[in-house]
Amino acid sequence: MSTINYSEKIPNNVNLSEDRTLQRALEHWQPSYLNWWQDMGPDGSHGFDVYLRTAVSVDPQGWAQFGHVKMPDYRWGIFLNPAEKDRKIHFGDHLGEDAWQEVPGEHRANLRRIIVTQGDTEPASVEQQRHLGLTAPSQYDLRNLFQVNVEEGRHLWAMVYLLHKHFGRDGREEGEALLARRSGDEDNPRILGAFNEKTPDWLSFFMFTYFTDRDGKFQLCALAESAFDPLARTTKFMLTEEAHHMFVGESGVSRVIQRTCQVMNELKTDDPARLRAAGVIDLPTIQRYLNFHFSVTIDLFGADQSSNAAIFYSSGLKGRYEEGKRQDDHVLKGHSYKVLDVQGGMLVEKEVPMLNALNEVLRDDYIKDSVGGVERWNKVIEKAGIPFRLKVPHKAFHRQIGTLAGVKVAPDGRHVSDHEWNAKVEEWLPTDTDRAFVASLMGRVVEPGKFANWIAPPVMGINRQPVDFEYVRFN
Repeated sequence: MSTINYSEKIPNNVNLSEDRTLQRALEHWQPSYLNWWQDMGPDGSHGFDVYLRTAVSVDPQGWAQFGHVKMPDYRWGIFLNPAEKDRKIHFGDHLGEDAWQEVPGEHRANLRRIIVTQGDTEPASVEQQRHLGLTAPSQYDLRNLFQVNVEEGRHLWAMVYLLHKHFGRDGREEGEALLARRSGDEDNPRILGAFNEKTPDWLSFFMFTYFTDRDGKFQLCALAESAFDPLARTTKFMLTEEAHHMFVGESGVSRVIQRTCQVMNELKTDDPARLRAAGVIDLPTIQRYLNFHFSVTIDLFGADQSSNAAIFYSSGLKGRYEEGKRQDDHVLKGHSYKVLDVQGGMLVEKEVPMLNALNEVLRDDYIKDSVGGVERWNKVIEKAGIPFRLKVPHKAFHRQIGTLAGVKVAPDGRHVSDHEWNAKVEEWLPTDTDRAFVASLMGRVVEPGKFANWIAPPVMGINRQPVDFEYVRFN
């Protein structure tokens, strides 16, 4: 079951050839997808041979192979983790019942909405990143960008398969609409706010793949618990691929910091103006980018109190992160959770029913996980002997969703006046000047083994290849 059949037009491990109607519907969707990739995939890349990994199995031991392929020829396909025999629903009102192989009628609209929202983020990030290849800091980084892009494309396939297979005509229409929306388009934007933001430079890209792809990890983990078994199996395999995206982000930011620290020590200065003149990104600017990407990402979890979150959990559609490891009754009626509120100009905690606070539970799990990577970045600064620490801002900082939307909170968690916010916002969030400076560093470096001045090389290459390997052949 776990091996993938590559002789088919659409590689898959779901016996697609046995369902002719479904196969035809997906083969009809495939050219529209390839047209979208031609129009909105990485700019100017279609003729390159790129050293990519392609899934060949869903067996964790040997699931991928590497080789040079042209991206439009990449074998996108439909891969689900093997079915777990007699799998039971392990949370919500249906606890202990058999997992669903088909969509129950009463949950049809909600499941469709969940799958469409997840599906929409995948092409959105390819659209956000489509021009980055023109300013890549090295061939190694360019390859990583392209790998992230083709996998987001495959994750779109994963969701479209579920829509086609389980949602009939509605599903097919939703599959078309996923290719019609565009990131940042005024008339037909992507569904979630963060996926309409621009990713104009590589520092933004690394922050996006560290913070925003990590949101993807938590949402996928919550869906991997789903009572709807095909969704759980699909998302489990997507998580295998998602790990690389976060690695690209974490190691990318780490290498930017390493190079900055190196120049700080060479010039014996922490003066941002001098460091910028030397062509590296000063640490306060990195902090401001971190603040922005973190705050935009935590909004993706939705409102702190949500009746939808309660419905999704109780009906078994979406669990918590690592649901199986939690020591409670997995039904949560009568349980409570603390969320933030604003009273008399102060941030206070208040208890609310846990079922309504599940977005907040997931957000808090995410924040814990995010802090770990930031601490690893601090180790790089520490190692260089520089007295500076990057910090994750308070979760009420710069929020646009839920109770905290528009509330003026400093990164350290103080509720501040409009006057103080306006005076300090340029210290806290990237300014136009910051973005213009970072953009000015973005020249293209594509000679094997060469790196832009503002980023350090990685410790090792991809798949045991040397760092100066020809990851992209420009032909």
